[in-house]
Amino acid sequence: MTDEITKEDVVGKLRDVSWVMMTTATADGKLVSHPMVPQEVTDDADVWFFISLTGGHAEALRASSQVNMSVAEAGSWLSVAAEVEFIHDPAKVDELWNKDVEGWFEGKDDPALGLIRANSDSAQFWGLPGGKMSALARIVKSRVSGERTGGGSETMEL
Repeated sequence: MTDEITKEDVVGKLRDVSWVMMTTATADGKLVSHPMVPQEVTDDADVWFFISLTGGHAEALRASSQVNMSVAEAGSWLSVAAEVEFIHDPAKVDELWNKDVEGWFEGKDDPALGLIRANSDSAQFWGLPGGKMSALARIVKSRVSGERTGGGSETMEL
């Protein structure tokens, strides 16, 4: 089984990734996932993102602020339930702005530029002990031998 997951584990995993998949529900209840780039992860596992205010993703978030953020790598998967809040804070935009964001928006004053914070509620982790290399070895061994890989699931409130 996995070791017990902590808030620090969740924060660390979220800080280590280049992007997460954020799943929202459309007005008709369909689930849609979007790749999102975390701009900051707080010590409470809340995540800041830039978002286009003109797309369907922002529309879905206005209709229902409940989201799921997921991260996957060989041997481990993290799922974080959160509630998204739209934030109007030019100082925070200045703080988080970076060269990568410039490719998506026409500058910090772009009317399509939005800022959201995903306030994390709970997290679920499934993983194999021993880290990524050990997990890859267990997965390969499992495929060859037909034995189960082991591992387990852990959920925690944030």
